[in-house]
Amino acid sequence: MPIPPVDFGARLPAWSALPFLGILLSIALSPIVAPRLWHRHYPTVALFWGALLIGPLLWVFGRSAAHELLHTALAEYLPFVLLLSALFTIGGGIHLRGRLPGTPLANAGILGLGTLLASLLGTTGAAMILIRPLLRANAFRRHRAHTVVFFIFLVGNVGGALTPLGDPPLFLGFLAGVPFLWTLKLLPEMLFVAGLVLLVYFGLDTFLHRRESGRWVPPISEGGGILRIEGAHNLLFLLGVLAAVIVSGTWHPGEIDLWGIELPIENLARDGVLALLLLASWWTTAPRIREANGYSWAPIKEVAILFAAIFATILPLLAILRAGPQGALAPVLAAVHTPGQFFWATGLLSSLLDNAPTYLAFLSTALGRFFPGVTERTAVLRLIAEQPAFLQAIATGAVFMGANTYLGNAPNFMVKSIAEEAGIEMPSFLGYVGRYALPVLLPVFLLTGWIFFR
Repeated sequence: MPIPPVDFGARLPAWSALPFLGILLSIALSPIVAPRLWHRHYPTVALFWGALLIGPLLWVFGRSAAHELLHTALAEYLPFVLLLSALFTIGGGIHLRGRLPGTPLANAGILGLGTLLASLLGTTGAAMILIRPLLRANAFRRHRAHTVVFFIFLVGNVGGALTPLGDPPLFLGFLAGVPFLWTLKLLPEMLFVAGLVLLVYFGLDTFLHRRESGRWVPPISEGGGILRIEGAHNLLFLLGVLAAVIVSGTWHPGEIDLWGIELPIENLARDGVLALLLLASWWTTAPRIREANGYSWAPIKEVAILFAAIFATILPLLAILRAGPQGALAPVLAAVHTPGQFFWATGLLSSLLDNAPTYLAFLSTALGRFFPGVTERTAVLRLIAEQPAFLQAIATGAVFMGANTYLGNAPNFMVKSIAEEAGIEMPSFLGYVGRYALPVLLPVFLLTGWIFFR
């Protein structure tokens, strides 16, 4: 996300970040405290926090603030929502028909496949394609909740670490100037974490499967035991999304001026192609396929509304952090020094807040620490060249530890809701953390930090 000039951030008080914290706390707590009220009125809540920030910002900074808000909307927010919408819509047009027996080996295979696909289809796309076949495979199992939780760990989070398509934080980093292929450098960390988590899952599921021996009968597979892909032409559209994003990072024909905002032509071309691919998927996919996937526009509508407020309210915080020692949050910069500290700070906040804005906040912290006053894209490239471990720590912390709670990443709650609709009693917020995240993920992340970021 482009950051306003340093003098803008240097003039902002620390309390200007409060609306951002307000919208994140609302997103985190309201679905737990007042779920019905939240689902009915979340647009009003988002509008409240956005207006609470935008009004005073425009009053005090006038055209300067208006320019930055417009730049954020056109250059960052719209591409972000469009990419998620394209992946969600195209992925929702792919349906795996048939059923595998829910054995430990078959379940681990689905989790492993989803982990690999997440970086190509996005964590949301991969999760929406595979969660229902996984639930059907385990329909006759007594112990199923643990499989869904590990699916969230691997497919909904860890697997999205290798490309900007994989997880929203990495796409925001791509928009900020991180090269598309740079995230492949996270392969060792991803394989380490995914391998350990998958190994733990296989051991746990094998133990629980043996306890069910004599009570569980493998279901007869639909379609004579053959898995079939319906809507397979959407795979071509997914390849089109991948190609469009890659080309936009390598082809630079120039910029155009729109209302005083300089927009790269390659980004406009990418967004146009994404919109066409989205529409093509919608028009060419039979409605029954989307119905079989339980597809609806509600998740994307919620993402679009809430992230509009997030992108607006995070602007002052990023500006302050980007100002470095001149900003009001200079003590925050001084408190985080090493890659390991960035890994844990980014990860812990990504566990409680959404990992996309958390990634941006700590990326700005690193840029403000090492390159205050340098334009964002230049600073990002210098960070990669001179201090790459810091960006690796921020990226892995955000992507991996978004799995620590239901709040960390968008697919987490979506998968939970689908599982509950299928009759699975999922753990509560505290149950998820206490029974799974702490005993499984915490030791893995401790090892990851010690091996890669000490």
